[in-house]
Amino acid sequence: MAESEGRGGSRITRLTGPDDEPRTGATGRESRHPLGGDSLAELKVVGIGGGGSNAVDRMIEEHVQGVDFIAVNTDAQALVRSSAPTRIRVGDKATRGLGSGGQPSLGQKAAEESMDEIREAVEGADMVFIAAGMGGGTGTGGAPVVADVARESGALTVGVVTRPFDFEGSTRARYAEEGIRQLQERVDTLVMIPNQQLLAVADPKMSVTEAFALADDVLRQGIQGVSDLITQPGLINLDFNDVRAVMTESGTALMAIGEAQGEDRATEAIQQALNSPLLDVSMDGARGVLLNFTGGPDMTLHEVNEAADIVSKAAEPNANIIFGTVIDEAMEGRLQVTVIATGFQTGAAEARPTRRRTSRVSSSPVVRELDFSSRSRESSEVEIPAFLRRRSEGH
Repeated sequence: MAESEGRGGSRITRLTGPDDEPRTGATGRESRHPLGGDSLAELKVVGIGGGGSNAVDRMIEEHVQGVDFIAVNTDAQALVRSSAPTRIRVGDKATRGLGSGGQPSLGQKAAEESMDEIREAVEGADMVFIAAGMGGGTGTGGAPVVADVARESGALTVGVVTRPFDFEGSTRARYAEEGIRQLQERVDTLVMIPNQQLLAVADPKMSVTEAFALADDVLRQGIQGVSDLITQPGLINLDFNDVRAVMTESGTALMAIGEAQGEDRATEAIQQALNSPLLDVSMDGARGVLLNFTGGPDMTLHEVNEAADIVSKAAEPNANIIFGTVIDEAMEGRLQVTVIATGFQTGAAEARPTRRRTSRVSSSPVVRELDFSSRSRESSEVEIPAFLRRRSEGH
């Protein structure tokens, strides 16, 4: 393990292998494309705050491939427990390693204090995912800072965040709404996951601890649903340019996952994904859609085309629809579809600042003061992954 001290006393910790070489990716080895060789696109996930760092740990536990993981936190003890190969302790001056006390303004200052270290960590990325739980201090205040740094570097920047449960109180809800508003202005695409709606499909006897763990796993699934489209091999491959075409400057995203088996499995999987009672945003009017069909060797082009046609009719007539297929021997008799639809909000994209392509090592400030006042904003949510519905129905 190697630890270096950045400007302002921030700590960057990188786990190392037996030859003292930096480790990246879920398995502690250099990220490799599943088909062999280096991945053509460099993907990085920055988990900031407690919820974001937990999502990173879940992805590592699930052996997600082809992605570099970075945990960012003000809480030194939480970072020690993190499995991320790269861990950045931010805001030593602002918080002295003790956390942000649930104050987004302090989380923002901590992230700003350590912008050089964050910039170094995301250096060279083609795509940066920012995972955070909205409503707390570090994630809410720090995520927009990370987004500014990532976009300044020229990376495609995608936020995947959760909104708090109702039982967490009105203050956290207010902080979350403002944090979401600030983050949405700074990312290409923002996937929002409503924690409260998880309770509608969860076991009524679920404990508070289990509820938060479930939220962390959904956050993980939201990121993996995109990264797998790029990193996993398929008969019809989707690559980074396909994802970029759909997610650049796209505003709010809808993500859905469905799985079915039997004669009409493809259409049933699509209907399962698109017709969930938990879905607050209709796919009608989507201008960009990514589809990934995963099935066994018995998957046919006819059924894939039939399912894709359903999505085509639900989206904007001139929507950019791209689909790929992945053959998985373990999926014999079953089919899973991942749908990512974007381009619902034109206003958000128009208000977003022009992407900066300045020097990667620029030290100039890129963040303005965040306003965590009582402002309220209605935000759209995304689909809850289908595997959660199946898990809850089985309890």
